[in-house]
Amino acid sequence: RSPASRRMLELLAQKQREREEREERESVERERQRRKQGQELAQLRQRLREDEMRKLAEQRRRDKMEEKLARQRVREKIERDKAERAKKVSGKQGRIVLRLLLFSQVFPRFSRLPELRSFPPQFGAAAQGSSEPPALPSSPSQEPPSKREYDQCRIQVRLLDGSSLTQTFRAREQLAAVRLYVELHRSGAPEPFRLLTPFPRRVFTEDDMEKPLQELG
Repeated sequence: RSPASRRMLELLAQKQREREEREERESVERERQRRKQGQELAQLRQRLREDEMRKLAEQRRRDKMEEKLARQRVREKIERDKAERAKKVSGKQGRIVLRLLLFSQVFPRFSRLPELRSFPPQFGAAAQGSSEPPALPSSPSQEPPSKREYDQCRIQVRLLDGSSLTQTFRAREQLAAVRLYVELHRSGAPEPFRLLTPFPRRVFTEDDMEKPLQELG
């Protein structure tokens, strides 16, 4: 071969080596970029998961705080109402006594309690211990006494486990206030319930929740 031919072959071989080296470098760079992008994507997904978990945790904290504040407001209102009722006891005419049962909507059961009665306080324990409310002394020369208005209602609730709750409410408060009080103060696992009076038997409905206690008594 002539020197020119050999030179041409050497140039071609050199270009071939350079092309192969360049392709190898490009392949290595592509692999490096692919791994880098994969790592960045994994990090992005991890950050998104962490952000979502932080948001959920913050939302749970807010929900718990709002629930705590709501319950605190209810307790404070109950205490304020109780204090107001205590101040007015001395100058008022009397109070109503209601005996209620807690009726399970899941497992229908209830305990027997004395018949629902309403009476003024001057009859005392005699009214609570007898099956009939004591009669007022009658006189032929006197007109029948007018119906008295009561400003307080003493609620006795027999719970599903046999225990009882007793609380005094304003006579004009709705029955829904009694239901809320039971929900806040009953023990055991929460389950749906309804209120009823045993004698005469009456199961209170949602419509009754808006009625004042003095109307129910």
